Amino acid sequence: MKKLKITELNRISPEEFKTTKKIPLIVILDNIRSLNNIGSVFRTSDAFLVEAIYLCGISATPPNAEIHKTALGAEHSVTWKYFAETIDAVKSLQEEGYHVFAIEQVHNSTMLDNLELNTSQKYAIVMGNEVKGVQQPVIDICNGCIEIPQFGTKHSLNVAVTTGIVIWDFFKQLHTR
Repeated sequence: MKKLKITELNRISPEEFKTTKKIPLIVILDNIRSLNNIGSVFRTSDAFLVEAIYLCGISATPPNAEIHKTALGAEHSVTWKYFAETIDAVKSLQEEGYHVFAIEQVHNSTMLDNLELNTSQKYAIVMGNEVKGVQQPVIDICNGCIEIPQFGTKHSLNVAVTTGIVIWDFFKQLHTR
């Protein structure tokens, strides 16, 4: 096996990305404090054709050098929008017909490995603060909650890792060529 060169990867340009068909998924970041986590979510969203990122509350927005460190330019290709309140972002998307899931450990959550998506539905996922998770008032208005099964001694994952796992699962179910 020979490692591929960047020129052999046949990646699309940021301009082509803007017009490429996306999966019907918006990622909502609920008060994410780490700019590295935000940048990582941009980069993952670019990789898997996420429609947009909604940055809420204390979540920083581009342009920002610290976001750029991990986004590596994805902050220029992925559409984003800022909301002062996460609840407003969720309500706005629900009014547009999106089914909104909080990614959180709650009673009666749907385990990610049991999630079945409808390819004709639009979705959004709310990712919570690194310490406090998704705000309870936001959970209260979501259409449901998704939980990633975990089997070790820790009860949570880094928000950027969690977002990547969930986006990948949505991509596998929603991506049509």
